[in-house]
Amino acid sequence: MSAVRAVVMPGPRRPLELRELPAPDLEPGAALLETLYSEVCGTDVHLWHGRLAEVPYPIIPGHVSVGRVAALRGEILDVEGRPFREGEVAAFLDVHGTCGACYYCLVARETTRCPHRRVYGITCSAREGLLGGWAERIWIRPGVRLLRLPEGLSPEVYIGGGCGAVTALHAVERARARIGDTVVVLGAGPVGQSAAAFAALSGAAQVLLIGAPDDRLRTALRMGATESFSIEHLEHAARLAAVRDRTGGRGADVVIEATGQPAAVVEGAELCRDGGTLVVAGQYTDNGEAHWNVHRLLNRKHLEVRGCWGSDFSHFHRAIDAMARHQDRFPWKDLVSGRFGLDRAEEALRAVEARAILKAAIVP
Repeated sequence: MSAVRAVVMPGPRRPLELRELPAPDLEPGAALLETLYSEVCGTDVHLWHGRLAEVPYPIIPGHVSVGRVAALRGEILDVEGRPFREGEVAAFLDVHGTCGACYYCLVARETTRCPHRRVYGITCSAREGLLGGWAERIWIRPGVRLLRLPEGLSPEVYIGGGCGAVTALHAVERARARIGDTVVVLGAGPVGQSAAAFAALSGAAQVLLIGAPDDRLRTALRMGATESFSIEHLEHAARLAAVRDRTGGRGADVVIEATGQPAAVVEGAELCRDGGTLVVAGQYTDNGEAHWNVHRLLNRKHLEVRGCWGSDFSHFHRAIDAMARHQDRFPWKDLVSGRFGLDRAEEALRAVEARAILKAAIVP
């Protein structure tokens, strides 16, 4: 294949373009994936709105994808030391280029803050090649970590979890949820849905999800939430009362914010019990300020507040393993409510932008 069709985002607020780009000449350690599914997520909407800094437009969106290995150059091994073969179905960690040599990699051990890290579909220009998933083929550069899907895990289930599942696993890990805890999840989008599932797997006695609209709340009950509450039908005071009623008046042990709305961070602090933990996972772009009384909500409550930025290979690996093990319990596949060809990519993007569907997938 000498030319590959790909969707290109030329710049913020500009119409998407379907272009033909040259197939790469694979260097040793590189691979080419035939794209099966690529996710359309909130990050892609932020990119289209120009809400992320230092994006090298034009780009090929699609940072979470799954495909069939179409070509390999040399031997590429998985983390178990097994070589990949052509024809196998694999996903890949979109984050690459983490240096392993800087302060954040070696001393702080916070690799998601490595200044050298790059991300497919976000910080890679279309001028560099097929480095995004909204294309017929994806160029897997040397050093990018491939992970074959476990036996029994279909590409549809994987893409249903997608970016949201990996982020949610990281958030639940940051929360250190324990057996018997009450966990409140704020937000009914893809991150919130998977956060409910992973909180349930962590042993939480109650998983209370707060969000909207009603169809997403019904989905949350299938994804591990024991109860769900609508921000469209319950005022703030009623939501606070509902959580306290179910926790002996104390509040939640853990709150995970996955909304993107700054006010939700303040509500999360109010919903926590004294000595509880608040994990902020939804503030991926700058949506403004949140004003709170730090004496009343932070210091006097002895609250622990933890950010959650990005993910690393451990989150990616464990999220895929969890989806493979628990797909019969949690319907990740059903989170994809729209499938679109390359020629309908802008339609998919607009649907996600309008929150008309929970998750869209590009199917080249």
